[in-house]
Amino acid sequence: MRGQEPIDTRSAPGESEPWRDARLSPAERADALIPLMTLEEKIAQLVGVWVGADSSGGGVAPHQTDMGAGPEWDDAIRQGLGQLTRPFGTAPVDPVAGARSLAASQAEIVRASRFGIPAQVHEECLTGFAAWRATVYPAPLSWGASFDPELVEQVAAQIGRSMRRAGIHQGLAPVVDVTRDYRWGRTEETIGEDPYLVGTLGAAYVRGLEGAGIVATLKHFAGYSNSRGGRNLAPVAMGRRELADVLLPPFEMALRLGGARSVMNSYAEIDGMPVAADESILTGLLRDEWGFEGTVVADYFSVRFLERLHKIAADGGQAAGLALKAGIDVELPTVDTFGAPLVDAVKAGSVDEALIDRALRRVLIQKAEQGLLDEGWQPLPGPAEDVRLDDEESQELALRLAREAVVLLRNDDAVLPLNPAAKVALIGPVADDPMAMLGCYAFPNHVGPHPEQGLGLDLPTLRESLGALVPGLAYAPGCAITGADTAGFAEALELAGGSDVVVLAVGDRAGLFGRGTSGEGCDATDLRLPGVQADLVQAVLATGTPVVLVLLAGRPYALGDEVAAAKAVLYGFFPGQRGGQALAEVLTGAVNPTGRLPVSVPRDAGGLPATYLAPPLGRRSDVSSVDPTPAYPFGHGLSYTAYEWSDASAGATEWAVDGEVSVGVTVRNTGERDGAEVVQLYLHDPVAQTTRPVVRLVGYARVPLEAGQAARVTFTVPADVTSFAGANGRRVVEPGDVELRLGRSCADAVAALPLRLTGPEREVGHGRHLLAPAHIDRNPPEGRG
Repeated sequence: MRGQEPIDTRSAPGESEPWRDARLSPAERADALIPLMTLEEKIAQLVGVWVGADSSGGGVAPHQTDMGAGPEWDDAIRQGLGQLTRPFGTAPVDPVAGARSLAASQAEIVRASRFGIPAQVHEECLTGFAAWRATVYPAPLSWGASFDPELVEQVAAQIGRSMRRAGIHQGLAPVVDVTRDYRWGRTEETIGEDPYLVGTLGAAYVRGLEGAGIVATLKHFAGYSNSRGGRNLAPVAMGRRELADVLLPPFEMALRLGGARSVMNSYAEIDGMPVAADESILTGLLRDEWGFEGTVVADYFSVRFLERLHKIAADGGQAAGLALKAGIDVELPTVDTFGAPLVDAVKAGSVDEALIDRALRRVLIQKAEQGLLDEGWQPLPGPAEDVRLDDEESQELALRLAREAVVLLRNDDAVLPLNPAAKVALIGPVADDPMAMLGCYAFPNHVGPHPEQGLGLDLPTLRESLGALVPGLAYAPGCAITGADTAGFAEALELAGGSDVVVLAVGDRAGLFGRGTSGEGCDATDLRLPGVQADLVQAVLATGTPVVLVLLAGRPYALGDEVAAAKAVLYGFFPGQRGGQALAEVLTGAVNPTGRLPVSVPRDAGGLPATYLAPPLGRRSDVSSVDPTPAYPFGHGLSYTAYEWSDASAGATEWAVDGEVSVGVTVRNTGERDGAEVVQLYLHDPVAQTTRPVVRLVGYARVPLEAGQAARVTFTVPADVTSFAGANGRRVVEPGDVELRLGRSCADAVAALPLRLTGPEREVGHGRHLLAPAHIDRNPPEGRG
């Protein structure tokens, strides 16, 4: 193979090695190999090694200094090696040089150990392959805003192909946590606040990644996003019903409908039990009840955290034993508790070697599935010279997703699209900041600045992109993203006063562990815009010049009375490297906005954030002076064209508890522009044995329509989607009256169709129907469009 030397993966030529026989099943190959291995060789397959990780200075994660060093390379690979951690995602490396270096490292791993088994290589890939010079796609909240599983699957497949070319086997994505408190810094990593939306789009991402040959790893199982106060890695206080009805369904969907082969544990402790040591979740639920057969990998350092942070283990050996017993198979990112502490614990009899064998079997089966046990295995599928991570096709996909994800929240007096003859001022701290386009898991933000290397990709700002479409565009930053300096206000206000319209761009800059306003460890105490940006907005609005407010952010910020004077509001959830172009095209009308909110936008900055999935007492009431009604509800989004909905109907009025019902509506584009409407289907259960959300999403369809075109959208709705955790804690379909509501958002129902579920109460489990698929007929009969 050009570009790499063949690797001899035989331990002893001529010796019988049934575990290398590709004619056997992966399980048979694993079972043939395990008895031949020493304890040290077994455990070596259950760890990763993080070469080149910085263990000092201000740029590392908390606790990385004392847990991230790991052993010397020669010592680490002597007994074999389970995983290589982030060879591309640790420091800037040229893609071709990185592929060659990885191939050389794999050759060393094969030569160093008795059985010659290569390492499984993993990387982050939440917003694309997290490598230098790799395309950066929109953040997951933008996936949610697109309501487009097909496009998300295409994006994931493209990301997966780029990773495979570089010699990567496993991607640590997608995040299928449901955001519960927008103050949580990792809200940007979630797909949204609704389990059905998160589950369908998460499953689509998994299908794309797995279809490209990459092991998808679901994060973070489970409960991580429901922390108290929206604080990262904080205790979680919730009941088992909330876990079952809100946080677990996306994982079920990503496993059953996506085929994910790996799961990463949550850092969370739920009701006092850290998930990394919770056998009821990682084994009882995930494996025994759901039938998962893949690998569970530890979130970075989470095994040691059982000792250091949770204080339920006295030392590393005990922590390792707890994690193995719970169901964790692989310790990441580098050798720590699964090294000498675990070896010593097994030899001392405090950890059963059978737990090692159980985890090892899962690891070896997965390696066999990927060909890593095969005779003559090669580290790269093609020449290293073919490794390109930021090509035209990838950028075009990133642009398509960014375009679909821009959400128009308000457009009073049709101020948008911008008048070509208008004198436009661009103001705001994120308007000319390329990093404002990127989430915290994009390489430039995640790995940190390397000025000598540069960003490694073309990253146009909003100013550059809008300036190319609006001649004479004037600009002033006004203020920084953070800090209290208002010295730039005067220039910005003077510019605003002399313009016909102002595009005011505010929001976030993603980072890690306090180095940003959004991202992992960058939590917020309230939902007021960072720094003095809210004051800048007020000052610009006070000039009286029409304002188009553009938010580039990783969470929804409060947009209540303070911004009521804004003529238009546009939201972009970290739209990626081509996001500036997408926003500029929407602002000027080159692209008709089609995004819908994956999260509600709150009205007030203070108080406890609440998602739309609230029971009656969670809504506005007479018993509290706090009104949690959002400024803009989940599912909301406007267009430059108009849509007429008609002829909503259900196929029956009675609905068997073990049956299905069809529900349809005709949608016509009555405007003069092509566009796409998002038809949303919500369930309302007026009386149930436990309190239920007033409405929750159970289906949706993104419907592209040319000007004047109509389509009939019909959902086939299984009764299973009405199920919930009942009074006894088991999931049931309960007979009784319900409504299926067809709407433009959770708060804008076009039609409410009453139905009655009939038959005895029915218990359902993991095998239940999960989807209400939609059929789109673009030639509806007369009277239906």
